[in-house]
Amino acid sequence: MTVTAVPAAPAQIVDRCARLTRPALREAVGRLHPWVGEMAAYSFGWCDVGGAPVTAPGGKGLRQALAVLGAEIAGAPPETGVPAAVAVELVHTFSLLHDDIMDGDPVRRSRPAVWRAYGTGPAVLAGDALFALAVDTLATSVGGIEGVRLLSAALGDLVRGQADDLLFAGRPWTGPRRVRSTEYRHMAESKTGSLLGCSLALGALIAGASPAVVAGLDRAGRQAGVAFQIADDVLGTWGDPDVTGKPVHGDLRERKKTLPVVSALESGCSAARRLAVLLEAGGDVARAAELAEEAGGRAAALAVARRCRASALSELDRIRAPARPARDLRALLDSVVVRSQ
Repeated sequence: MTVTAVPAAPAQIVDRCARLTRPALREAVGRLHPWVGEMAAYSFGWCDVGGAPVTAPGGKGLRQALAVLGAEIAGAPPETGVPAAVAVELVHTFSLLHDDIMDGDPVRRSRPAVWRAYGTGPAVLAGDALFALAVDTLATSVGGIEGVRLLSAALGDLVRGQADDLLFAGRPWTGPRRVRSTEYRHMAESKTGSLLGCSLALGALIAGASPAVVAGLDRAGRQAGVAFQIADDVLGTWGDPDVTGKPVHGDLRERKKTLPVVSALESGCSAARRLAVLLEAGGDVARAAELAEEAGGRAAALAVARRCRASALSELDRIRAPARPARDLRALLDSVVVRSQ
């Protein structure tokens, strides 16, 4: 009789990888200047302002999980991927600290963002420290030089994507200078997909995977990143603040050109025309969200997310990854799209 393994739930996969990574992550943060280390610990949900230990909401842990799975896909024990997992988690947190400052977001995970809790200058400093710590973590690990190169390339893409995202906010909703859905896809792949691709590829790289496997995992992660960014955009427009930890309709207030809204405007229907008038006039954001959904923006965006997920899985099939890590990775990719529906 053949017994089929029951796939682990996404939360269980992330928790398994986080438990493996957490001691090394705490050890790395402990090497920072005490004040900077406190800000880092606050951003991870380990302490409150002043350093008192707390258990606050932390990050999703997706990137560190991808790094561990990348090592397992390369045929190595999960512990092999820990340095990569620590590095990408540090870089991700660094990017969030700076992202909140650039966007003026006062809240992160239902708590004051680091810049609101400690000040803008200290938050920039903490982000810089986390970036330096990530590079040091990789440089002292097996395959460190190639790992640092891979991370540097991903960071270059991340910066380009973030720059585009900021510039999109100043462009009009309609007319020849409007943001098009193809531009959004390029931005999302750079801003979000670059680090997800790097997470998978980096875990595989330090585990000794071939260049073809490393490149395939990078492509898979980039496609997953676009799906992830779309899901974030859907939640940023229609999500429950108690779940997202951010104010409702925050992206619309900030005039972010998210795929649901861009797709709605491109539909050309009556609701799209009313949405365009409302957005250009700076009207009610709740009504704008309703019109964007009526114009099919939400459905169109989720369809793109599903196609990106399928592309990521196709890359995984070409790699012919071992069964269990491949199954776990599929479960994580499924959760990326499902969480926004």
